[in-house]
Amino acid sequence: MGNICRSPTAEAVFKRAVVKSGLKDVIDCDSAGTHGYHVGEPPDQRAQQAALRRGYDMSNLRARQVVRRDFELFDYVVAMDKHNLALLEDICPKQHADKLALYCDFHAEYAGREVPDPYYGGGRGDSSRYSI
Repeated sequence: MGNICRSPTAEAVFKRAVVKSGLKDVIDCDSAGTHGYHVGEPPDQRAQQAALRRGYDMSNLRARQVVRRDFELFDYVVAMDKHNLALLEDICPKQHADKLALYCDFHAEYAGREVPDPYYGGGRGDSSRYSI
């Protein structure tokens, strides 16, 4: 949504996987939000701390908003939840609609699920609030 929690975290993890697989020169990855709330800002400090605990440094990433060119440039445009997928569907040119997907649909066990938004969660998190 704002490109400061879920999507930059996914970008950092995916980029490392691309580098480890030796495909850095073949695969490009970027994250963006459906809203412009945090354009130019680094990922949320909680997200950065959670990432650093797992060995991912996201301090160089900056939030940006999805633009129409993204649908032309990228092979996949992936949303973390159904609300953001619907927003992407609204702005996606029809010829690129087949590029849209829900993040969890790439794993059979999690297909149809959403990645919870941790932004409003506390440090501990529970079933009603999510935390990073």
